[in-house]
Amino acid sequence: MNNPASEMPVTVPDLQTGMDYLGQLSLANPLVAERQLMRFLDGLLIAPPDPGILLTLLEQARTPLCFVEEEMARRYHNKSLPLAGEEESYFQQVVMAWRKMEKAYALCARMEEPDAGNTQYVTLVATILHRCLYYTGMVILEHYRARREVPAGIWLELHGFYESAETWGVAYTPVEDVLESNLQATHCAAAYTSLLLIDIASPYSNSVRNLNLIRRWANMWAPLVSIHRLDDDLELPPYVVELMKDAPLHPTPEVIDSPEAEVRRFDTTRLGLQISHMLSQLRQRITPSQLGLGEETSGHVIALLEQLSRPWTQSASPRRFRRFATEGIARVAAGFEAMHFCVTGQGFEQPDSAAAYSRGEFDELFTFRDRADPGAALAIRPQVSFPVDEWAVINHSASGFRLGRSNAGEKLAHGQLIVVCPHDGEHFLLAYVSWLMEERDGGLVAGVATLPGLPVGVGARVAIEGGVSNERYVRAFLLPAVPAIQAEASLVLPPGMYQASRVLEIVVGEDTPGRLRMNHVLQRGADFDRISYHML
Repeated sequence: MNNPASEMPVTVPDLQTGMDYLGQLSLANPLVAERQLMRFLDGLLIAPPDPGILLTLLEQARTPLCFVEEEMARRYHNKSLPLAGEEESYFQQVVMAWRKMEKAYALCARMEEPDAGNTQYVTLVATILHRCLYYTGMVILEHYRARREVPAGIWLELHGFYESAETWGVAYTPVEDVLESNLQATHCAAAYTSLLLIDIASPYSNSVRNLNLIRRWANMWAPLVSIHRLDDDLELPPYVVELMKDAPLHPTPEVIDSPEAEVRRFDTTRLGLQISHMLSQLRQRITPSQLGLGEETSGHVIALLEQLSRPWTQSASPRRFRRFATEGIARVAAGFEAMHFCVTGQGFEQPDSAAAYSRGEFDELFTFRDRADPGAALAIRPQVSFPVDEWAVINHSASGFRLGRSNAGEKLAHGQLIVVCPHDGEHFLLAYVSWLMEERDGGLVAGVATLPGLPVGVGARVAIEGGVSNERYVRAFLLPAVPAIQAEASLVLPPGMYQASRVLEIVVGEDTPGRLRMNHVLQRGADFDRISYHML
């Protein structure tokens, strides 16, 4: 049993007691260290010491807290939704930690208006407000990384801290932040801007890997963005922030109903030039690490920067296909076995040349061998049934659907391959989850992008040169070429099978196996590869 005293808040009467406690954290065990830090923060919130001591202790706690919370967050990043019980618990713990840091720093901010003539005091106030912005932003970021809808009121909190920085004249006062960069100072306006840049980068449609890169670049380049009040002499900008609304940077409405003093526009001209410069350097074979963009491949960084260039320069991103509001029910299944069954309408059986019994089939034969007819051919045809979930269709376009459902049903992951039978169709289409978010009430909303062409369920295995393979076939799909949208014929496989120029045996139903040669990867998802090919 846990000792109740070990879970009680720590009393921190003075600076030395707090520093001694932080020096004894069990960082080798992040779960233990996290509990120790929560006791520490609870003690500071219940009985805060003098503001100067409180600020010093919070600054000292930032680095170990960042380490242990990132370790905790790994346990639910990139997981299917809804999160399992333990994963959900870790998510709530991490968000609570960021909330406690924000509240503790806010206690430091309860002081008189800064004395503009006292440089040290101005820097102190700027640091406190920067940390409040930082930890409010971490609550938002953690929701993005867990694919959760952000809490109600969180944007008002962020706007409020930034407006305080403006009011006190410290929005652009340089502040040190060792968690972000040892090389350059930051400021409150940059911390505020970086969160708004991350939000307009469509966080729910990016992987956690991409989101961490986006966050790194947003922090690095946020100082290039300037924030201004609306000016009557200028035409309305494409995006604005309304400080009294619980909303991030958003497209400017035709009529802004907020008072002009509460509206801000963002000048991203210099950010656009920086992105263009980086793309130019990358195309000249300078590596991302040399440019400070991370240890990534040039191709991955170029693709992500091109994706970000439109929202980060506030250019309208035109849709390739128009969306239509729709009502109806779509049927969705995931997993290669279930998808193959939905597409073909029957269970998948290994051709005779690959007849090999699974452990379950062997056990069934052994158990019931006394009932088998010795003269009859052995055949096992189990009843096949796979779960198919019903999703409400919110809207659709020629390239996909926006779907919603309650939290009841199969788990779903970002980038996962699925099959969808549309509300107005009879056939299942191959698709993947391009956008995924869990709502505050536990429901799921998913953006689903369909793969071109009507799929054909096949069996696939690696071919043996000049012989017959004894490997079992795996379920796969063939997609025809669609010249109208310049989509070439492709093969959709489980990950791990692709190898350039590798030859596969393909069987459709009971037909004689054919052969194809794989060319190049067209698309990689969380649990599939889409490969171009040519028949042999």
